[in-house]
Amino acid sequence: MALKTFKPYTKSNRGTVIVDKSNLWKGAPYKPLTKGQKSTGGRNNYGRITSRHRGGGSKHKFRVIDFYRKKKNVSADIERIEYDPNRTSHIALVKYEDNERKYIICPQGLKVGDKIISGENVEIKIGNCLQLKDIPPGTNVHNVELIPGNGGKLARSAGSSVTLSGIDGDYAILKLSSGETRKVSVNCCATIGTVSNPDQKNIKIGKAGRNRWKGVRPQSRGVAMNPVDHPHGGGEGKTSGGRSPVSPWGQSSKGLKTRKPKRSDKFIISRRKKRK
Repeated sequence: MALKTFKPYTKSNRGTVIVDKSNLWKGAPYKPLTKGQKSTGGRNNYGRITSRHRGGGSKHKFRVIDFYRKKKNVSADIERIEYDPNRTSHIALVKYEDNERKYIICPQGLKVGDKIISGENVEIKIGNCLQLKDIPPGTNVHNVELIPGNGGKLARSAGSSVTLSGIDGDYAILKLSSGETRKVSVNCCATIGTVSNPDQKNIKIGKAGRNRWKGVRPQSRGVAMNPVDHPHGGGEGKTSGGRSPVSPWGQSSKGLKTRKPKRSDKFIISRRKKRK
C-alpha cells in the first residue's frame, strides 16, 4: 500500500499523510460476520470513567475475525481485502470450499484470488496456517498462539511479525519485534508472513478533528492545571512541573514497571529492549 498526501488547500491538509485505500474493497462489510458495538465513553459498568479522554467518534460495526484457523485441510480463496476500522491491519474475506466465509488478518502480499489453507504439512506460503514444529527456522510468522488451540495472540497489528529462531525440545523459540525472546509450545499454530499495512506507522493525523472521529477527546496538560487537580499544577508564571513527570495520581510516567508477574514469565528467555 502507498501513502497519500494532499495539496495544501487548508492548513491541516499540508501535514496530512494517510494510507491509500484505493485497492481495497469499496462496499459494505460481509453482514453475517459483523455485529454492533456499544460506545462506552471510557466508562465501566458503574458509570465511572476508567479510561480518560474517550468519547464521541464515528460509529462502526465490529468485524468478527477468525484468529483460530481451525478449519483444517480445507482450501479457501481470497474473495476481497477490506479496511477494518477496529484495527490497524487490513482484513481479508476468505471463502472455503464448502462455501463458508471467514474474516482473517490479511498478510502482506496476499492478493484477491490467492488460495490459502490451514493444517499439517501444508506448503510454506504466505497466508497458510500450520503448527510451529512444521515451520522452518528463520521464517517470519504472525497471529501466533501462546496456548495450543487458544487462538492467535502475538503479532496481529499492522506490519508486525515474529521470527521463528529455532526449536528446543517441546518449545519453539520466538524473537518478537519488541526484542523479547520467548518460548512457545511447538503445537501452537501460526500464520506465514507479515501483517499487512506496514505504512500505518507513517500516518500523520494532520488535524485534531481526525482524532475526534476516532473517539479521542482533548487532553489538558498537568502544568496548566491548579495544584488541587494535578501534581504539576500551580506555581507563579509558567513552570515545567518542578518534578519528574507523573500521572494525576502521582504515579511516575517514565519507565515505572507496572506489569505483574505472570505464570508465562518462566517462558521469557530475554526481556524486550529498554527504551533509551
